[in-house]
Amino acid sequence: MTDDRAINSNSTNDKNIILPQRPSAAYYDENNNRARNPFAIIIALILFILIVAGAYYFYSSKTETQEPTVEVNQAQTVTVITPKIESVTSTIKATGSLAARNEVPIGVTGEGGRVARVYVDAGDWVKAGQTLVSIERSVQTQQLEAQMSQIDIAKADLKLAQSELARAQQLIGRGFIAKADVDRRIATRDSARARVRAAQAQSNELRARTARLDIRAPSSGYILERNVEKGQTVSPGNTNLFRMAQNGQLELRALLSEVDLAAIQIGETASIAPVGLEKKFEGNIWAISPTINPQTRQGMARIAVPFDNSLRPGGFASVTINAGTQNAPILPTSAVQNDGTDSFVYIVEKDNRVAKRMISIGSVAANGLIITSGLNGDEKIVLRAGGFLSEGVTVNPVVEQ
Repeated sequence: MTDDRAINSNSTNDKNIILPQRPSAAYYDENNNRARNPFAIIIALILFILIVAGAYYFYSSKTETQEPTVEVNQAQTVTVITPKIESVTSTIKATGSLAARNEVPIGVTGEGGRVARVYVDAGDWVKAGQTLVSIERSVQTQQLEAQMSQIDIAKADLKLAQSELARAQQLIGRGFIAKADVDRRIATRDSARARVRAAQAQSNELRARTARLDIRAPSSGYILERNVEKGQTVSPGNTNLFRMAQNGQLELRALLSEVDLAAIQIGETASIAPVGLEKKFEGNIWAISPTINPQTRQGMARIAVPFDNSLRPGGFASVTINAGTQNAPILPTSAVQNDGTDSFVYIVEKDNRVAKRMISIGSVAANGLIITSGLNGDEKIVLRAGGFLSEGVTVNPVVEQ
């Protein structure tokens, strides 16, 4: 019994045991798909990367094409002004050297000789006819004394001839002398008179020649230079013993360009500033050069300067010439640009686009720069920030209040 039950029990338990079965075809297909999954994942990742890169490229291209539009739409705001037209005094700046307006060289006019004495020196004022140098004259003095003796002899002969003529005229009426004798005595008297005049003329000549030994000032003036010393031998034709500024008048010889020469006239005033002096001197143009130097393309304006002991002929000086008044635009310095060679301004045109206008600058006025050419006075000119602009850009102009 016991064994039968055991056997029956084991039979019952065997019914509940699941025995291994052979895999179906579907099982093999599923395993194959799983085996292929890593390749699919890699392909999917590559496709994803390509999609992301394409999206990034599309977005970047779109952004780049839109950026210029944003810049155009966002125009820069600039302050503009209209240049002021004012009546200004046109000035011309130049340089030159000081000199005597009329320089007079003084030298030997007579026979010359050894210098006995020098009476003046450089920096002295002299009057017309004043003796500057005396020449040793011992020989001329002896010649003059000898000539004075000849005059005395001639006068004595004249006196004797006159007496004889008077006695002859008394005797002719009595018949004691012939008329021919009287005529001879008249001729003798006239000859004696002529010898007196000749001796006197020779004496005057000697006096004049002796006087010319002294070197005298031909006119009043200021001695600039002395080139003679006591004991020196001077001769005729030596004209550099002294240099004198006639009447002490000085001038500035300023070199100007052709354009500046055409803009000035005789009589216009000028302010002169000598080098080394804080003081300025006022003068006026008294002569303008009629010619132009073909090498330098410059001419000379001669400006009369009042005498002053501090002025030194030959010294260097700058000058500002008042060349008359004119109506011209005036701009602040912030509105004027420079490209290294030329000056220009930026003008805002009707369509708010910036245009470049070349200009010429004159002198500096109290309220800005004088524009001599390039502007009419009705333009809208960029006041500031011109260095950040370029021609053709669009701006938002705001008129300065």
